[in-house]
Amino acid sequence: MKLGSLKEGGRDGTLIVVSRDLQHAVKATGIAATMQAALDDWSNVAPRLNALYDELNAGKASGAFALDMTALASPLPRAYEFVDGSAYLPHVERVRRARGAEVPESFYVDPLMYQATSAGFLGPRDPVVVPSEDYGIDLEAEVVVVTDDVPMAATPAQASTHIQLVGLVNDVSLRGLIPGELAKGFGFLQSKPRSALSPVLVTPDELGDAWQDDKLHLPMRTWINGQWFGEAECGVDMQFNFAQLVAHAAKTRPLTAGTIVGSGTIANEDTSKGASCLAEQRTVETLRDGKPSTPFLKYGDTVRIDITDARNVSIFGAIEQEIESLRR
Repeated sequence: MKLGSLKEGGRDGTLIVVSRDLQHAVKATGIAATMQAALDDWSNVAPRLNALYDELNAGKASGAFALDMTALASPLPRAYEFVDGSAYLPHVERVRRARGAEVPESFYVDPLMYQATSAGFLGPRDPVVVPSEDYGIDLEAEVVVVTDDVPMAATPAQASTHIQLVGLVNDVSLRGLIPGELAKGFGFLQSKPRSALSPVLVTPDELGDAWQDDKLHLPMRTWINGQWFGEAECGVDMQFNFAQLVAHAAKTRPLTAGTIVGSGTIANEDTSKGASCLAEQRTVETLRDGKPSTPFLKYGDTVRIDITDARNVSIFGAIEQEIESLRR
């Protein structure tokens, strides 16, 4: 099934069930008021939401309405936890090589992960507001999964059973602020503002054969200002699958229902596939030409992130955002 949230209903929005073709929706009234409420009681709520999904796709759901993407909040307007990995080592290797740093051997056997911003997510059509273009505004197209309650020290096999939803994220990064923050040895803060999730989250079974081995096997398509930027394959060159990433996050603590776990920027060894973030593209240019030629995002630029099925139909709905200045 496919689930989203309307902006109405307060900070946590109003849960809706969305049709397979993303054209219609129905409020989950009487089942769960919000996405978080559904995840808190997933084993009981999911079958009822799935029944409503079947009714909606059959054209029999009472109260169904045409879906307006601009009316959507993030599917999870705020989450208890968002931990973001960096599972695509071609991205890690290139970025570190460009600044003269080696990739530690541990990166190949132990996932790289940090605690990301979860107190609020942008809606899929909301602008990305940044105080200054000088901060080096970048997109990062990633896949995310959302879990129910995951026990501490869960194995990857156990963690796999707790992956309930899959979606996309534009994990916004401010590249100009990252080096100074990392130099302090304490991780990201100012350099990682709010991100945007895809219009809907979907259950893994909705993905069919595209979801195998706890990975999504489809290309991540990105455009900047309407121009093709990349279509890296999500199922290729992923060093750690989502079960491994969830287990890594749960090694010393349980994960609360509604925890979001990110893949990190999608990247392939094959650079002809393009890139999923500007830092990646600039690194390729630096290694090839000695300097980058692609600029970071400026005010007025637009970003589009999407994944489509074999019929070229959007699965999660596209993230479409414009970069805006902070107007005081």
